[in-house]
Amino acid sequence: MLVLGIESSSLVASAAVLSDQKLISEYTVNNALTHSQTLMPMIDAVIRSAGIEAADLDAVAISRGPGSFTGLRIGSATAKGLGLALDKPLVEVPTLEAMAYSLYGITDRIICPIMDARRAEVYSAAFVFGEGGMKTLLAENAGPVEELIKQLDTIIEDSDEKYRGVIFMGDGVPPYKEIIAGNMRSGYSFAPVFLSRQRAASVAALGMEMFREGKCVPAEEHAPVYLRASQAETQGLASGHGG
Repeated sequence: MLVLGIESSSLVASAAVLSDQKLISEYTVNNALTHSQTLMPMIDAVIRSAGIEAADLDAVAISRGPGSFTGLRIGSATAKGLGLALDKPLVEVPTLEAMAYSLYGITDRIICPIMDARRAEVYSAAFVFGEGGMKTLLAENAGPVEELIKQLDTIIEDSDEKYRGVIFMGDGVPPYKEIIAGNMRSGYSFAPVFLSRQRAASVAALGMEMFREGKCVPAEEHAPVYLRASQAETQGLASGHGG
């Protein structure tokens, strides 16, 4: 089975080809280049490096959000175009879940990916790995990091499980690191930088598991998940020019 993974939900642009449990090729850039200019060349490069043709792919796994409105639109349009052209299904992989999946089997702590959502908020969720695989403790949402901290502390303090603290990861860590340090009552740590950002390999790996479970959609039905309205839409609604 061959799956192409595409990640463009943040400043990171990434593409990868996964064959069953083998990562064949991956190309990741995290230096604020324009996704509309870099994503397709990166996809072409990983497919060529894998020694396959695009038609050999079984599915395209796309990081479906939440995240940057522009980045998600570009990634979704790219994945949809590939799916339609190749007649391949799309696997809509939750961005935060794919981020946490990169730590699968490495830790038994709560994994909390946080993405900077601007406006003093973060996109976040919380997961833990166990014998049954990945378990969601907090569903994906957008809100103040202070509220997230309270929710995590409550989960740890009220649960019968002996959680050993939280690992924070993602581009929301640098701007909110001091707030986390000043407010978390429970134990916490931060993922190392080489594991902290989005990767197409994680999108492809989780996408392959979802594809095997039949969790895919025709390319024409795909739409990204934003969780909230964009700033432009919010301003338009506030001024009476929405819709």
